[in-house]
Amino acid sequence: MNLTGKITLVTGASAGIGKSVAEVFAAAGSNLILTARRFEVIKEIAANLQDKYAVKVYAYRNDVRSLDEVKNLIMNLPEDAKEIDILVNNAGLARGLSRIQDGDINDWEEMIDTNIKGLLYMSRAVLPGMVKRGRGMIINVASIAGRSAYPMGNVYCSTKSAAKTLSEAMAIDLNGTGVRVCNIDPGMVETEFSLVRFHGDAQRADAVYKQFKPLEPNDVADIALFAATRPQHVMIQDIMVTPTAQANAMIVDKK
Repeated sequence: MNLTGKITLVTGASAGIGKSVAEVFAAAGSNLILTARRFEVIKEIAANLQDKYAVKVYAYRNDVRSLDEVKNLIMNLPEDAKEIDILVNNAGLARGLSRIQDGDINDWEEMIDTNIKGLLYMSRAVLPGMVKRGRGMIINVASIAGRSAYPMGNVYCSTKSAAKTLSEAMAIDLNGTGVRVCNIDPGMVETEFSLVRFHGDAQRADAVYKQFKPLEPNDVADIALFAATRPQHVMIQDIMVTPTAQANAMIVDKK
């Protein structure tokens, strides 16, 4: 499927996988709607992509945790950006790493609100238009953590398990509408993920990716592009991708 002239909305587009998805989709000719909480960052990303690839790129400050913000975003898009062809639900985060009995409730709330509610809010706002047009695609960026819990990952793992299950449920509910759904579960990707998880502790975050070669954001973005560009009759529902050094959520070969 040719993406030239299509419209792709990417949440959490200010860094990491979201930023890379924006780049590879723009390179493929898709126009973009980029959202994130850091508006100045995505504004610059949007300007660069627009100049580099000669596509239309809109940037909006948006917090997927706010239903009102999500509704207002979708309702007030420019006329030439209203018919969204692809939604990449990428916004997500981990906060903290502690046993369930020691967990920080604020961290829990942020993960649940972003990783589950944010995905739901954005999907609910965009899907009716896709269904009406009889075409479209949802790509949910979840995590290998949703397939198997690991020590002290309790709530984060649970939110990503919910994201994976929601992808399955979407595929069922959307069957017969022409709308496709793809769930992507990356393993360890070197992004700001660990910096966010450890509340800005750069030294601790950097240590996560030492002694092995982790995935890069572009690795995941290329997979999302592959799924999105299959023919309309092909729906790749579920993908798990890890570094070669990673066997599962807990086993990593560090030299």
